[in-house]
Amino acid sequence: MSVVVQLRGIRKSFGTNMVLRGIDMTLHAGQVTVLMGANGAGKSTLVKILCGVHASDHGQIELHGKPFKAATPSEAIRAGIVTVHQSINDGVVADLDVAANLLLDELATGRSPLFYNRRKIRQQAQIIASTIGLEMDLSTPVSSLSLADRQMVAIARAMAHDPRVLVLDEPTSSLSSAEAKRLFLLIERLKQKGVAMLYISHRMSDIRNVADSIVSMRDGAIAGVFDKRPLDYEGAVNAMLGRKFSELTLDHVESAAAVLQLEGLQLRPDSQPFSLQLNKNEVVAITGLVGSGKTALAECLFGLRQAYAGSMRLAGDGYKPRSATDAIRSRVFLCAKDRSNNGVVADFSIVQNISLPFLEKFSSLGFITAKKEQAQARQLIDDMGVVCQSSTDNIMTLSGGNQQKVMVARWLSQSCQLLVLDEPFQGVDIQARRDIAAILRQTAHSRATVVLVSEIDEALEIADRILVMCEHTIVGEHQNHTMDIDVLLAQVAGASAGIKVPSVA
Repeated sequence: MSVVVQLRGIRKSFGTNMVLRGIDMTLHAGQVTVLMGANGAGKSTLVKILCGVHASDHGQIELHGKPFKAATPSEAIRAGIVTVHQSINDGVVADLDVAANLLLDELATGRSPLFYNRRKIRQQAQIIASTIGLEMDLSTPVSSLSLADRQMVAIARAMAHDPRVLVLDEPTSSLSSAEAKRLFLLIERLKQKGVAMLYISHRMSDIRNVADSIVSMRDGAIAGVFDKRPLDYEGAVNAMLGRKFSELTLDHVESAAAVLQLEGLQLRPDSQPFSLQLNKNEVVAITGLVGSGKTALAECLFGLRQAYAGSMRLAGDGYKPRSATDAIRSRVFLCAKDRSNNGVVADFSIVQNISLPFLEKFSSLGFITAKKEQAQARQLIDDMGVVCQSSTDNIMTLSGGNQQKVMVARWLSQSCQLLVLDEPFQGVDIQARRDIAAILRQTAHSRATVVLVSEIDEALEIADRILVMCEHTIVGEHQNHTMDIDVLLAQVAGASAGIKVPSVA
């Protein structure tokens, strides 16, 4: 089992904040090393040092037994170290089509004759796409693709480099189960070719599928290495958290008055209509595969799209928002998925990102009362457990998970009638997921709360009631405390899609 990459004593600080505290790690040919760590543990910084985005302050990296220190990402790629970043925007260029994205690194050199022949670009791109079974029109602009399709393009682009070291940072966070299986098959082929892989994930289903070994990080240091069969998954989680991870039990709550009532709602011309009632004081999870219609429902509730048919009532009154502004005025809030495109404002501070939709609450005569704005932000930062130096820090200084906490805090900052959260746990570690779920449940008494998730574990950890979507309609309803998991799984997989859809109330 040959060593491809050896990291010794890697340290990194940003100002007075020490992010990495002497990291030792080995990546072997033909093996997948899973890296686990809470948000802010230093995983992303370690990856950025390996792929040439940051320079380490101390320590050494060896590649195939020789000292290696990439000054730029391009140098790392030329050396065979290729990274698929958690932020999809770091892996694709939205203004270009799929073919150009797959050959972007080749075209950017200015040396390739492909630049002058669009037909050859498409032919070469098709070869790359075929390596991972990417089936789409290569002339499609990436800006028009779904988040899942963009993720697949980013992975295919990485494959174009024939990597010797492949770093995958939360690669399945936006993928359907079929796409994830395709990725796992690709990983197996790469293992056979001797590629060393570093796989960063919080999803136990991923880890059980791909891990040959697990490295747990905590507070910028290695907290445990697990490489003996069978792998100690529970031990890896406990090492990551620094304590034993307890089982979660939800207190059964009684729902109160109806907040939202949907009657005969039809999201697409070819989908079955459904009815649904969401009540105050309960948390409802809607689960289903990627593309099942969850986001379409969220956008309909928030005024970003119109339903094909049916009606909505909010607190007993007719509700038909024509825009996000209409929805917010009706006190219906949406924490959208894909925070980099639909949530985070990169040039703003944490406090500005929280208060952005509600500036009139902090304004007097056209001027913002900064003291009031910051006081609220500091309270939410404490409540959500956001790891930062100050509420005035730029949001891009935070880890992805802490950015996600800020996005949830934004919509908890004001009272509402209905709070919709679309994949609120994307890129969030296990403990942070529990923290977010806890505060959502603690504050649920004043509103109806609906959480849209692809992972069933996430639904089980937060919801009083779990609904299943398939083919843009509701195909199942379950009370958490009396649920038959086998029935739910069958409905998620689509086994119930052809049955008469129940009226959910």
